[in-house]
Amino acid sequence: MSNILRIDASARNSGSTTRLLADQLESRLVEQSYGASVTRRDLNATPPAYLTENWVGANFTDEAERSDEQKALLAGSEELIGEIEAADTIIITAPIYNFAIPASLKAWIDQVTRARRTFRYGEAGAEGLLKGKRAYIVFASGGVPLGSEVDFASGYLKHILAFIGITDVTIVAADGHQMDGGAIARATTVIDGLKQAA
Repeated sequence: MSNILRIDASARNSGSTTRLLADQLESRLVEQSYGASVTRRDLNATPPAYLTENWVGANFTDEAERSDEQKALLAGSEELIGEIEAADTIIITAPIYNFAIPASLKAWIDQVTRARRTFRYGEAGAEGLLKGKRAYIVFASGGVPLGSEVDFASGYLKHILAFIGITDVTIVAADGHQMDGGAIARATTVIDGLKQAA
């Protein structure tokens, strides 16, 4: 059975464009997988902790040498990474706030992007360790066009996913939807097309 991990980052529980589109996308993917299991992580309801000096020290201490306190500091990170490891497919909602991703989503990224855990450096440079997964980014903005010079979100998300090994990434975008009444409908059409192409 396929496992889907859904990450919601919108500060809005109702009226959120990214949550609406993620609901549609999740339904399509479950249909395609004939009943995939879904793990949901709402970063608005349970924001990940920000990094601290002690957290960084624990992360760079060899696993066998970590104290109980250091293990406790990294427990939340391990839980979040474990959710990614268990998933075949990841849905990440990315509402655009002030041209970039929400702080809660950046905090999640900081918790799951860990040297020797989700990436490592070798002779050829950085290597992501979370390979063989597919990700969908649900991008929504009031006015920022996807891929424009003021979009500081989509390129960053694709880069960080590739950095930890996830290179199969599809963006479903309702960009500029406050100025373009057809943006959400076009995103829904893209989701429907994903179902037809499966």
